[in-house]
Amino acid sequence: MKDRNKEIWPELLFKEGKETYQTIHLWTQVVGKIKLAKMPWINHSWHVALMVTPVGLTTGDLPSDGKHFQIDFDFLNHQLEIKTSRNEVRRFDLPSLSVGAFYRDILDSLKEMNIEVKINPVPSEMESPVPLDKDERDSYVPEVATALHCALLQSNQVFTEFRAGFIGKCSPVHFFWGSFDLAVSRFSGRKAPLHPGGIPNFPDWVAIDAYSHEVSSCGFWPGNDAVPFAAFYSYIYPEPQGFKSAGIKPESAYYHNDLGEFILPYKEVQQSNDPSQTLLDFLNTTYEAAADSAHWDRENLERR
Repeated sequence: MKDRNKEIWPELLFKEGKETYQTIHLWTQVVGKIKLAKMPWINHSWHVALMVTPVGLTTGDLPSDGKHFQIDFDFLNHQLEIKTSRNEVRRFDLPSLSVGAFYRDILDSLKEMNIEVKINPVPSEMESPVPLDKDERDSYVPEVATALHCALLQSNQVFTEFRAGFIGKCSPVHFFWGSFDLAVSRFSGRKAPLHPGGIPNFPDWVAIDAYSHEVSSCGFWPGNDAVPFAAFYSYIYPEPQGFKSAGIKPESAYYHNDLGEFILPYKEVQQSNDPSQTLLDFLNTTYEAAADSAHWDRENLERR
């Protein structure tokens, strides 16, 4: 059982961290596109996601011409590490490194290790993006990166506890580099209406595959222009009547009409007397609102 008295939920300030978040977002796009190039397609794009580790984010095992490799972000020592099954290792420091330099350094390092990979340099899910190999922004504050990683670790643990209560089809808890969020998704097993697509620099067929079946999804992101603060979210696709008006916990959570999601500001969790329980209350009550309003077969989908 988790000792909640030892929880550390760092303060996250979007205004101060925004540029660092943007840089890390673009770095993860480079790494994520490498994973995309090396992995077979798995439903709902689960194969492209990164995973949280005690020090950062990882691709996990990737195959390449008779050997295996892994790419790891270390947000404690502020390094990028590549290692292979043949005991080859390459590392480089992250501070003062532009997005373009990161792109070149990682592909050059892979080439030195005889790992050939080609990726599309245009960032995904962004409007009018600068190609990754030509983007020279280099904002990276180590303390901001470490705080973000700590928040991801705490969120990952609570999301995993929440995931354990569902025995139907459910995603891993994983980090999507396109939308730059940590997420976990539960499925009813029923097919969903065709998704309309329309996400910038994101093929419609990928969105259609991602939302092929009814899904209740929750997650965390450090903020963006639409929601300029770190927050947790929860939504259902397709959204049934009554979902947005359902009673949820805690009282500080609310339905965001433009996004079509319930939102819980991260600071409400971080400043809570029991952060994990506050977050679990949000995850459980928004899921229950989704499952009940959509008439899911909860008795056979949930652990009793």
